[in-house]
Amino acid sequence: MSSMETEKGAVPTPQAPPVAPTDNKYRVVDVILRVLLLAASIASVVLMVTSKQTEIIVSPLGSRPNAAKFQNSPAFIYLVAALSVAGLYSIITALVSLSYMMKPIVAPKLFWILLIHDVLLLGIVAAATGTAGGVGYIGLKGNTHVRWGKICNVYDKFCRHVGASIIVSLFAAVVLVLLVFVNANSLYRRIPKY
Repeated sequence: MSSMETEKGAVPTPQAPPVAPTDNKYRVVDVILRVLLLAASIASVVLMVTSKQTEIIVSPLGSRPNAAKFQNSPAFIYLVAALSVAGLYSIITALVSLSYMMKPIVAPKLFWILLIHDVLLLGIVAAATGTAGGVGYIGLKGNTHVRWGKICNVYDKFCRHVGASIIVSLFAAVVLVLLVFVNANSLYRRIPKY
């Protein structure tokens, strides 16, 4: 700007600093991890929802068919709900990250919001995975102290589906840990160094 323009009262407009190339790498990793979270959430929900098996149970009163399904356990219902939320969240945040990659802006508030929500969702998914894992373990081994018998020797297909769902859910939790790390690191790199 010339000295004449400043004398006339022209106010210089602040320009946003250019986005660092490493930040774009973080955004690419962020989008990939969010797509992985979506895939893991869908796979785990499908495995859990399809975990139904009916067997003939013989008792002193006679034999009757008995079905094992995920709706019989609040822990499994919680896992399905938590992973459904994680899947929806990953779609929304992947679109936000993609839009940021297309038109980069300096918006630290956006990254803080993503980081906080990633941490919250990590807690929800980890809690759901832990509760479902606990119920699955009791189904696999039983609990002799309270006389709960194991059921996986009878409902083997059901237990395989539940176990696979819990493993994939654990993978989703690990992906969320990586997302938290990537977003925290991205925010850390935005702190000006004096």
